[in-house]
Amino acid sequence: MPTIRLATRESALALWQTNHVAERLRAAHRELEVELVPMTTRGDQLLDRPLAEVGGKGLFLKELEVAMLEGRADAAVHSLKDVPMELDGPFALPAILERADPFDAFVSNKYEALEELPFGAVVGTSSLRRQALLRAHRPDLKLVDLRGNVNTRLGKLDAGDYDAIVLAAAGLIRLGLETRIRERLVAPRFIPAAAQGAIAVECRADDEATIALLKALDHLPTRSCVSAERAMTRELGGSCQVPIAAHATLKGERLSLEGLVGNAADGYTVRGYASGPASEPEELGRHVADMLVARGAGPLLE
Repeated sequence: MPTIRLATRESALALWQTNHVAERLRAAHRELEVELVPMTTRGDQLLDRPLAEVGGKGLFLKELEVAMLEGRADAAVHSLKDVPMELDGPFALPAILERADPFDAFVSNKYEALEELPFGAVVGTSSLRRQALLRAHRPDLKLVDLRGNVNTRLGKLDAGDYDAIVLAAAGLIRLGLETRIRERLVAPRFIPAAAQGAIAVECRADDEATIALLKALDHLPTRSCVSAERAMTRELGGSCQVPIAAHATLKGERLSLEGLVGNAADGYTVRGYASGPASEPEELGRHVADMLVARGAGPLLE
C-alpha cells in the first residue's frame, strides 16, 4: 500500500492544515496511507523579534525542506503566504488547495470594529503590511509587535496586553474560532498578503510519484489568483522587510489584481489595479508591479 509522509509544523493551525491535506489525499487515492511528520522550525522558536529581523518567513520552511531532502518526508504542507516567492532549492508546489477567506480579522474583547477603538488604543500585530494599513486609516493607534501561534496571540489579548489584535481570518475559521472575529478587514480598504488563506503542498521537483499524488488536490482558480499575487510581489522584490499587499479575484476568464506598497512607519501607501486574461496571471502580476513603481513605490521598496 503506497504511503506519503507529510512534514508539518507543530502548531494547532499547521496540524489542522496538514490533516486537511491528508483527508483530501485519502479521498482522492483510496489505497493511500498518509503519515504526519511534525517538527519545529526556527520561525516557531524565534518569537522575541519580528520576522523581518530574523530572516523572514522562509524560517518556517527550512527544517521541513531538509526532511524532504534527507528522505524523512515526502512533502510538506504550508500556509502559502509563508512560502518565499522563489523556492530555495530543488522544490515544487504541485498542489495549491482552494483558498479560504483571504482577509484579515479584527479581534477584540472590548470593541466591535476598528473604528470603535478609542484614540491611542493598543493593537497587536508584527506584520509590516498590517501596520501600514492600520496607520493609513488610524494613525492614532499604538501598534505593538505580536508573534506566536494563533492561540498564543489570543491569550495575550485575553490577558489584557492589547485592546485589539489583527489576525488572518482563515486561521481563526479553521481552528473553530470564528466567533472571535469582530470585523473582517476587507478590500479595497484592507488588502491581504499575497496568497493569504491558501494552503500549498511542497515536494521535491524530481519526485514524480509524489507530484502525481498531489496534483489531484490542485485548485486551478486559486492557483491563478495566487500566481498573480506572488508574481507581483516577486517582481517588486517583496519580503518581510517591505509592506506589500496583493489580492486577485477571478470572474469567468478575467483576472483582476489590486496591489499595494506601503510604509509601516507613517501609513503612506501606493496602490495599483489592473485586469487581464486568467490564462496569464504572472503577466498581470508583473504589470501591476510596474504600475506601482511608476506611481512612486520605488523609494518605499528601497
